[in-house]
Amino acid sequence: MDCPRGVRGHLHTNTQPDWSRVGNSELVDRTVRSHNWLRTDTIFVENEQIEAISNRPPWVAAVLEVGMSDGSPESLRTYEGVTRTDNVIAHVMDVGANYWSLWNWHRERPENVLAYYRQYPGMIDTVARRIGYRVRPSFVWQYDGGLVVGLANDGIAGVPGVLRLVVETAEGRVLASGGLDPGYPLPGRIRQARLPLPAGAEWQGLRLRAELEVKGALHPVRWACRQALEADGALRLRPMIGVSG
Repeated sequence: MDCPRGVRGHLHTNTQPDWSRVGNSELVDRTVRSHNWLRTDTIFVENEQIEAISNRPPWVAAVLEVGMSDGSPESLRTYEGVTRTDNVIAHVMDVGANYWSLWNWHRERPENVLAYYRQYPGMIDTVARRIGYRVRPSFVWQYDGGLVVGLANDGIAGVPGVLRLVVETAEGRVLASGGLDPGYPLPGRIRQARLPLPAGAEWQGLRLRAELEVKGALHPVRWACRQALEADGALRLRPMIGVSG
């Protein structure tokens, strides 16, 4: 077990297989049931750890610590034109990780990361855009009495907690709020939420914002969309030009 610096309120349990039968499997089970997180430092050799990480419940985050090249020729370990680090990143994305550490076998320095990145930026740029969850309101439908929001997740992982939606006036008066099932929306899927509004409320100009609820604490979420957002990450609702039917 370990808890990386900068992450508070969560226990990270290693998915080491319970070969010695000392309780590893029970500890992993308790970690999942208590909405804590899983962690591994291998991505290639131990299939049981890959199974635990890639098939975890969507509300459980996964932290992967897999070493990367420092950019030196001897550390690239290129095979058929693919460096070991690019191979690592592809596998990190395959299991739907929330975090991947930039680790250089105890030589963690910014210049080492940059030395590799300057030579092979492609996969690092890709994982930077997709790792974790990237949630946005893909659809917003208005009906008599409220809104239906279709939420998309452009990331590779589920939401590590409960995503809560809040619809409020420009002045901050809350008109409707509610939470999705833990872990939703899933990557590549749409999850809909219905938000009833008070009678006579006009939807245009309202603010739609999101919060992540984890163990009773709320954390602000900035929508991962191209539309201009408010300073706090909320989306001000307005009609899209050229969209009908």
